[in-house]
Amino acid sequence: MRKVQISEIEGEMRDLVVEGVVVEKSKPKTVQTRYGPAQLAYAIIDDGTGQIKLNLWRNQIDLVNVGAKIRVENAFTREFRGEVELNVGSNGKIVVLEKGK
Repeated sequence: MRKVQISEIEGEMRDLVVEGVVVEKSKPKTVQTRYGPAQLAYAIIDDGTGQIKLNLWRNQIDLVNVGAKIRVENAFTREFRGEVELNVGSNGKIVVLEKGK
């Protein structure tokens, strides 16, 4: 895994470590996946070099709050509808470094 700044992220990348502050968080919605319905929300994280959308699934949603400083370990990026998004890998995790509001 390698630590990157948001400004360095492009296209499809794997095994990333990204730190930043959550500046926005959406309300969860239910989406259909190939495994059945699941809760999905997103957070916008900012590290001072840029911002990126982080997809939050199921129990990750309650982990992250606006104002929190987080580290996403073993993350990967994927382009969706022309926008690069950050995702937590199956072996990845979100670590809350400082709690938000």
